[in-house]
Amino acid sequence: MRGNSRNIIQRGGRKAALACLLLAVAAGASAGEFKVQRAVPYAGDAIIAGNIKRECTIDQQLSDALRRASADAGNQVTLVESLDTASGQALKLEIVDAQSAGNAWMGHHKSVTVKGWLFRDGQEVAKFVARRNSGGGFGAGFKGSCSVLDRTVNAIGRDIAAWLVNPADGAQLGDLR
Repeated sequence: MRGNSRNIIQRGGRKAALACLLLAVAAGASAGEFKVQRAVPYAGDAIIAGNIKRECTIDQQLSDALRRASADAGNQVTLVESLDTASGQALKLEIVDAQSAGNAWMGHHKSVTVKGWLFRDGQEVAKFVARRNSGGGFGAGFKGSCSVLDRTVNAIGRDIAAWLVNPADGAQLGDLR
């Protein structure tokens, strides 16, 4: 009897291990791999204050935030210097607006708007627009403008990562919802 119960437990353990393996394989199969430009470009027709472009790094912070948030969502984002949309999955992003009004003493009024296009093997399959506004959050009086703008692109990175799980064409993300 004793040996028989051990066999049942061992078989049950093997079944549980097999079930875990199948779940891991299924999760890996559904995970996507996306290429994103390391420094997200500003749109050619965007009117963005020179001090934002010179002093802040929202173009790089956005892609880094997207990479981190995508990993948490089960996707892999590879940052590339030059984006090629012809093969695989590529996410073309552009910063189309960035506003930096106010300051630590008067109150921050910052926002960033990003447009994105998802390509699969050269074909555009979905696009979105995302916007986030920030007053600086907790301790805003101790934050500089670039730090508050970083908060907006970090939130946009999380919004885009969630969108990549199930990309809907024409989606409005972040504070546009």
